[in-house]
Amino acid sequence: MTFDLNTHVARLLMSEPFFAALSRTIEKKASTAVPTAGVRVNPENATFEMIYNPEFFEGLTDVERAGVLKHEFYHLVFDHVTGRLPEEGMTRAWNIATDLAINSHLQGELPDMCCMPGVGPFAEMPVGLSAERYFDLLAKDEQEEEEEGGSGSGEGEDCEGEGSESGEGEQGEEEGSGSGGGEQFDDHSGWDEVDESVKQIARERMKETIKKAAESASSSSNGWGTVSAECRQEIIRRLDSKVDWKKVLRYFVKTSQRADKMSTMKRINRRYPYIHPGRKTARTANIAISIDQSGSVSDEMLAAFYAELNKLASVAEFTVIPFDTKVAENKVYVWKKGENRKRERVLYGGTCFEAPTDYVNARNFDGHIILTDMCASKPKTSKCQRMWMTDNYNAKHPYFETNERIVAIEEKSA
Repeated sequence: MTFDLNTHVARLLMSEPFFAALSRTIEKKASTAVPTAGVRVNPENATFEMIYNPEFFEGLTDVERAGVLKHEFYHLVFDHVTGRLPEEGMTRAWNIATDLAINSHLQGELPDMCCMPGVGPFAEMPVGLSAERYFDLLAKDEQEEEEEGGSGSGEGEDCEGEGSESGEGEQGEEEGSGSGGGEQFDDHSGWDEVDESVKQIARERMKETIKKAAESASSSSNGWGTVSAECRQEIIRRLDSKVDWKKVLRYFVKTSQRADKMSTMKRINRRYPYIHPGRKTARTANIAISIDQSGSVSDEMLAAFYAELNKLASVAEFTVIPFDTKVAENKVYVWKKGENRKRERVLYGGTCFEAPTDYVNARNFDGHIILTDMCASKPKTSKCQRMWMTDNYNAKHPYFETNERIVAIEEKSA
């Protein structure tokens, strides 16, 4: 019987709540096309998935199976393949470097074939460095061996994988992961074939998953499992780092498109029906943007927000909904694609979030963004994806608790 990893994951990660939380969002697919394992982005739904060779996993012990899972997940946690790549891109040396960084925290949990600092061809490598430091050391060793007429250190025995690393250096984004050692362990091929916007969506989704898993782990006595103190600090530090609200806004617009509304049909060519193909049409997300008009919302915040909407309007259109305690329905307008608008204030009253929520819920919107100072009671549930944008202070001290995303606008960016 072929080994099915999905039937074993819960048991393997029973004592690893943090990794178990990540695992639940990552689909595992069996394939003999990879020798061991790897993570990649599914271009169809912009999510990460893990590919594994069932024959390889069948030959491992439970400890090694759990270790390989953690190794793959660490690649995503520390963003080794998407945003943290060196200028050379996903090279064999970078793959080894990320494996060494991750495996520093998984000693005794992986197959012997994995790259391990202080062992085998990496015996001179210290334990606990960042992927960038290992990458530099590998490059230095290779240069020295070339000068001596050798073949280059580490390159002969590669392990493909990405994992966690200590607080040293920046954690990057990696779009493939795996554990490896003396031989190339996991598969990172195909990352360059995925559209950059798809990678960005997958990355933002994973960040949200990691944030929730870390918050849950921190509230439990054993929520972190075997995650080292160094890794915990680095994960939390990265989660606390400043978010680029402009990227978040673009991400929200992209992910608000409902799958059931995507059009894959081609229009019939009116001039030459059924002879020449028509143009393929795709429906863009219908986004509502409710702008709090109360006096406590600063002009600077409005200016920053409008500046970014002007950029987004080059690729999409929005319905702008001014409100205070009510929606100014006679002032609602569609911000057409390609238009450039200046900020405006049409109301000056208090704040009530029920008003824009009711307005949006009664219409066919895919996403709802509310620009506000958060100084009002929590509204009813939104029928579509909802996000809040406010200033730094109110993002940290909202008037009400919500699981929906709250993003701080950097007013000076206007």
